Amino acid sequence: MEGLSSLYAGIAGAAAIALIYAVFAAARINSYVVENARVKELSSIIQSGAMAFLYREYKSLLIFVVVVAALLAYYLGVPSAACFVAGALCSAFTGYVGMKVATKANGKTAFAAMRGMNEALGVAFRGGSVMGMTVVGVGLLGVFAAYLVFKDIAAITAFGFGASSIALFARVGGGIYTKAADVGADLVGKVEAGIPEDDPRNPAVIADNVGDNVGDIAGMGADLFESYVNSILAAMAVGFVSKEFNGLVYPLLLCAVGILAALLGTFFVRVKDGGNPQNALNMGLYTTGIFMAIGTFFLTRWLFGDIELFWSVVAGVACGVIIGKITEMYTSADYSPTREIAAASVTGTATNILAGISVGMKSTVGPVIFICVATLVGYRFGGMFGIACSAVGMLSITGMVLSVDAYGPISDNAGGIAEMAGLPENVRSITDRLDAVGNTTAAVGKGLAIGSAALTALALFVSYATATKLANIDLMEPKVMVGLFIGGVLPFVFSALSIQAVSRAAERMIEEVRRQFREIPGIMEGKGRPEYEKCVDISTAAALKEMVVPGMMAVIVPIVVGLSLGAAALGGLLGGSIVTGVMMAIFMSNSGGAWDNAKKYIESGKHGGKGSSAHAAAVNGDTVGDPFKDTAGPSLNILIKLMTVVSLVLAPLFH
Repeated sequence: MEGLSSLYAGIAGAAAIALIYAVFAAARINSYVVENARVKELSSIIQSGAMAFLYREYKSLLIFVVVVAALLAYYLGVPSAACFVAGALCSAFTGYVGMKVATKANGKTAFAAMRGMNEALGVAFRGGSVMGMTVVGVGLLGVFAAYLVFKDIAAITAFGFGASSIALFARVGGGIYTKAADVGADLVGKVEAGIPEDDPRNPAVIADNVGDNVGDIAGMGADLFESYVNSILAAMAVGFVSKEFNGLVYPLLLCAVGILAALLGTFFVRVKDGGNPQNALNMGLYTTGIFMAIGTFFLTRWLFGDIELFWSVVAGVACGVIIGKITEMYTSADYSPTREIAAASVTGTATNILAGISVGMKSTVGPVIFICVATLVGYRFGGMFGIACSAVGMLSITGMVLSVDAYGPISDNAGGIAEMAGLPENVRSITDRLDAVGNTTAAVGKGLAIGSAALTALALFVSYATATKLANIDLMEPKVMVGLFIGGVLPFVFSALSIQAVSRAAERMIEEVRRQFREIPGIMEGKGRPEYEKCVDISTAAALKEMVVPGMMAVIVPIVVGLSLGAAALGGLLGGSIVTGVMMAIFMSNSGGAWDNAKKYIESGKHGGKGSSAHAAAVNGDTVGDPFKDTAGPSLNILIKLMTVVSLVLAPLFH
């Protein structure tokens, strides 16, 4: 019993340390003084818009949470309903905290850039680390508490259902919001009016900066929170069957080690003025992976007496880091794929778009190969539990990955504030450099989320097959084939609905921006004040309306297929959705990131620079990539896990 208490104390202690770090990092952000009234004013406006959207979104989702909880209580019992609500609340809480801190850190980063690259990077990364450490601390503590209270794996999987539900709506809603504003601001402001990005004369500029937070802070935070939680739950479910108690606590202990590794990794994120911030962030990520591997070795040998599962976990960690590097190679302007897109822009929009699609498609090969390698290595050393542990290993470094990821939108906002506040050109050059790196780090975070989604969904699928007593799935069975085709087409339908939603919202945004340029006297001379609030309201209303159908589809379709065609057909649906969903997610996320950085590469002075025909083509390509990388693409990895966890939670109904 004493040993058991020590294990539990270690798990709870690691989660508490993550949250304590987040509190202290937030306090340091709050204490940083900005001595520029305009910067403070702009940061406050962005924060007000972001928090207003978040309140309205959560208010809308409250109805969904209450209805689903009531249904779960009726059909599966109160424990499942309570865990579902807890998962939803934890996910919402992490989004709220991340948004609150990030919208304070943006202006502080802009002001810090006046004092040099290292100080600006430090403020932005510290702001991101609050999100990263809050997600892993709340995630680990939430799952652990649910287990201690209910001691029932079947019930606590509903915690993941709650987390995934909020994550999907947050990702889709936030993505629609941010991309409607971004597309409207770019096409009318940069292409038609010929004014710079983040110019205060652009009516959509505030909505665009707000969107960076609701999409890439609240959305990405909820995304990785549910990935993190579901990887733990999947491994606990499989581990309990194969290794009983040790298999149950091992995933929790792995995440505890990952938290400590991420905290140590933060000390390695440093850059000298004139240095490359990408290298500093990579150093933090790589050292976190190394510390995680070392800690896993000793943990595995201590708990099991051998190191078999160590190789499964390391395969996941290595796969995550490698996928991140592959993503960087396909999306960063430091490498040829993105530069090829920039070069293709010289001959027009069509060639830019064709080049971007080609790069995105090619970028799927490497991640898929390494996902396969991690799957085989995981199975070789630990069976299906080994595969689940590979997913946990990949996500155990979420604290660092999300810290690096959330730094991106903070830097993007900082650049916008620097432009609108009229800060010196050298300040904007620093924030532009931080922002370009942020595009790549965002793509890396999405790549990790997608890779882990494949492994986590596979582990959840095994748990589903166990719960429904499916020994195998026969592809010669017509119902299974029907399920397979339905599952295969769902990511396409989901992506179409998401992209169409952005298109409709962007059309309204474009019309409004054009109206204001046409009707407000003196707006182009900087004398008339744009009606920023109308653009914010257009994005907010569109996001809340358009997120409903794609989000509900992920919950309803598996239930309909399971009840009408049976458990085996639903298994086929899950398999089909995992395969096509992973490919589509990688393709869209990476092509979008590459289009964005190709545009920034041209803006740095290449191929004619800003205002050239190549720049106009690159802006058009970037607007195509926007809903790819920030709406549909990253939402797909949540889609496949949400459908799998819904199937697992409701498995008793499909016998």
